[in-house]
Amino acid sequence: MTTLERLNQVNDVPVLSVKDPEFASYGRVVTGYDMSALISFMEEHTEVPENGNVYLASVPELEAAPVFRDIRDKFYGEMEIQAGYCNGRNTTYNGFEYHKGSEINVAVTDFMLVLGHVWEIHDNTYRVEDAKVFFVEKGTAIEMYQTTLHLSPCRVTDEGFKGIVILPRGTNTPLEHRGDAVEAEGILLLQKNKWVIAHAEREPLIRQGAHAGLIGENKELYY
Repeated sequence: MTTLERLNQVNDVPVLSVKDPEFASYGRVVTGYDMSALISFMEEHTEVPENGNVYLASVPELEAAPVFRDIRDKFYGEMEIQAGYCNGRNTTYNGFEYHKGSEINVAVTDFMLVLGHVWEIHDNTYRVEDAKVFFVEKGTAIEMYQTTLHLSPCRVTDEGFKGIVILPRGTNTPLEHRGDAVEAEGILLLQKNKWVIAHAEREPLIRQGAHAGLIGENKELYY
């Protein structure tokens, strides 16, 4: 039995693959870039925390790899970018974020992603049942479009997950000038280039000032 088959047996929502046609409106699989140096660094020099997740927006060792320059120049058209990582043990939806610009995720381990679309947001709320779950196999790189709602990966083993995160530089860092919202979307702005809808039960995000707009059960994914 494959990991994807097992995940579909133990969960009450379908778990799709990022290689399925259903992923097309959320993103695409990225090929042509040699991610091996990035993956090796992650395997050898980063750990999965005992509890929760750890996220670093910018890691010099990842950004020193030649492939980082290739991604900056060819994928992002010479825009300034950052490479960091998210490692952890998450199993719940918790909420969603989006950015103005594509995000690349590289699966250092297998993991699942819970995804939605920004056009499914209504009055700064999003319904849990509108989200879809996708499995990302170890070694796969994906682009998530800027219209894709996402958050932390979800683990598929007891050991947790590891993932590389590449974004426009400055994303997910503290705001310098947080003022009153001009449009309704401004209520969701939590950090630089980071708009967030959180579940009311996700206390760490709520304490940071995230808008509690995720409606429905804070579902847990099983493995």
